[in-house]
Amino acid sequence: MSDTTDVTGIAALSICESLLLALNDHKILPEQEIVGILKDAAAALADSPPRDANAAKNREAATLIAKILAGGNSVRRA
Repeated sequence: MSDTTDVTGIAALSICESLLLALNDHKILPEQEIVGILKDAAAALADSPPRDANAAKNREAATLIAKILAGGNSVRRA
């Protein structure tokens, strides 16, 4: 991955994480829905066809989302 792609990905991840936190903080989406969104995104990436040119990157992204879920970073847990 190029530096530009890395920076773009980090920015996108930060924006999405902030949006999920705001949606939860303002009681627009409950924690369960946010966790579901993250699980769906990870599953879609993990299920990339092996012949897809981006399959390896997609699996890495799915692993990153799983780590975010495990760390509880996208929902504020009291």
